[in-house]
Amino acid sequence: MTAVAEQTIVDQVTLTIRNHVATVVIDRQHVLNAVDGTAQARLNEIWAQLEADPSVRAVVITGAGTRAFCVGADMSASAVDKTGLEYWAGLDPNGFGGLSLRTSLNIPVIARVNGYALGGGMEMVLGADIVVASETAKFGLTEPRVGRLALDGGIHQLVRRIPHTQAMGMLLTGRKADAAEMQSMGLVNEVVPAEELDAAVQRWVDQILACAPTSVRAVKQMVTQTGHLTAKEARGLRLPALMAALDSEDSAEGVRAFQEKRPPVWPGR
Repeated sequence: MTAVAEQTIVDQVTLTIRNHVATVVIDRQHVLNAVDGTAQARLNEIWAQLEADPSVRAVVITGAGTRAFCVGADMSASAVDKTGLEYWAGLDPNGFGGLSLRTSLNIPVIARVNGYALGGGMEMVLGADIVVASETAKFGLTEPRVGRLALDGGIHQLVRRIPHTQAMGMLLTGRKADAAEMQSMGLVNEVVPAEELDAAVQRWVDQILACAPTSVRAVKQMVTQTGHLTAKEARGLRLPALMAALDSEDSAEGVRAFQEKRPPVWPGR
């Protein structure tokens, strides 16, 4: 008999930090970057690590390859054997991928959408701050087509992010929409040809890095923490990142740089 070598598929969620920018890549291309329990746990670990690292000023999240950003929960995993009620009872408080409902990450998150962003993948897009998509990207909350529901923020966030009838048109049909349509609804910031995706993402990163890190963190925290308040109520909150920004070295450096007619060199504190 001829021995057949066993092929092992290595699941990965990778984190790279370079020049104040973190890049998170879901690399499970054999299932279109669907997330299983192990990947979910790893993503939560990554977000917690980034929350504790003040040197990180922006995050880019994407999927490996060219076909998919993320198509949601891994339907081939044993977790889908749970009933709907069992699944609902075990939902992650931080949402799908540890991101879709996360309120403790004060770093801007850019979703680099390179292909399908479906189900939980679409929910992670809804958890991002800026969305840059390839022309070939497809978006959708397709759970009703397999008898499930977008419970990790998809239903509740979509109706808050785009016009009601547009959101319901997607939620009630489970249909997919292309990047241009999602941009017209206001969910996508920029749509570019696939070969220009990295350059477009870098432009957004560079614009974030041009701003004072303490100001950016304050903006993110203020938006995340005050969405349920009126503008007047929100202004009165003494949030930690706000108070830190108002008394920061960045604040002093920004004024000096303006007066001296030079680019600021941000201390980040």
